[in-house]
Amino acid sequence: MREIPHFDTEKNVKTNVEMCQYLTFKLDKEAFGVDVSHVREVLDEARITKVPQTPEYMLGVINLRGSVVPVVDLRMRFGLSRAEKTRDTCIVVLEVNFDGELVVVGAQTDAVEEVLSIHPEQIEPPPQLGNQLKVDYIQGMGKVADDNFVMLLHIDNLFTAEELEIFWDSRPAEVAV
Repeated sequence: MREIPHFDTEKNVKTNVEMCQYLTFKLDKEAFGVDVSHVREVLDEARITKVPQTPEYMLGVINLRGSVVPVVDLRMRFGLSRAEKTRDTCIVVLEVNFDGELVVVGAQTDAVEEVLSIHPEQIEPPPQLGNQLKVDYIQGMGKVADDNFVMLLHIDNLFTAEELEIFWDSRPAEVAV
């Protein structure tokens, strides 16, 4: 990330404000973004092994260079319908903080778009949707070209502790490479 000068009108001084970079991807027709510091890599394709008795949105696990990585269908995790895989479908491998430990999780998306640099002033707070809907996984709404928004995800809040424990427990002890 590069720092850019920013004029703080309250203090009448220039300060350095960092541009934030987000990997953007599509689910259905909506744009989402995750901080690039949580992205380990993007996989065009991988063989997914189904794990019995896991939630429907958990597609299974992949062998990532000898490590077992659980993969979730983000469409289904967000309550959208399952989509057919296309040539654009990919898995974004993310590092999620769980009780001070990094858990690696794959998130299947419809398509990865690009890395966007978004200035903090371009980020609006998450929408207030009442007390019934849990949206603490939304960091904010990034304003981009043509008055469009990118929904910025707070990846550490995307999964509940119970879900991350399922991912953690679903990993076999060893994977043959």
